[in-house]
Amino acid sequence: MIHLFHNITDKNKEKLLYTLESHTFTFPKNTRILTRVKDDNIIGFVVSGYMQIVRTDFNGNITIIEELEENDVFGTLLSSLNNSEYDIVTKEDTKIIIIDYNRIINEENNPTYFNQFIKNLLEIATKKINAKNERIEILTKKTIRDKLLEYFKIISEKNGSRIIYLTLSYTELADY
Repeated sequence: MIHLFHNITDKNKEKLLYTLESHTFTFPKNTRILTRVKDDNIIGFVVSGYMQIVRTDFNGNITIIEELEENDVFGTLLSSLNNSEYDIVTKEDTKIIIIDYNRIINEENNPTYFNQFIKNLLEIATKKINAKNERIEILTKKTIRDKLLEYFKIISEKNGSRIIYLTLSYTELADY
């Protein structure tokens, strides 16, 4: 799986993060972090840890929108994080890097590593779009049984095996 800094040396990664005026945050387990990093156009990168983007509707029903692990990317442009019903919750101690999207698109000095960064960002966005399309496929099924079978089929195809291991608890699967 490709990550945001794929094929970028550590030295160039540091230059890139400095140029883009990135910020690094560390959060303990079970912390709601969106209010602390909320901005109109951010790109976030999970350095370590595990988080979930969740939606809580006006009735208090929770829906897991996305799971974010090490090297995953999130942001206001990739999910509807500007909506007040959305939040990001850490499920274990988590370290993230936040980059202002406006700094990315307005960068005039484009060294090779910056171009690689943009290529990686576009590949990640494409994978996120595909994942959201898979989610739509699941949700369009009429019965819970059909939704589960579609979900299991997708996981099975990704793993290339009929044997699958669920990373979600039963409650989280229901919220998904």
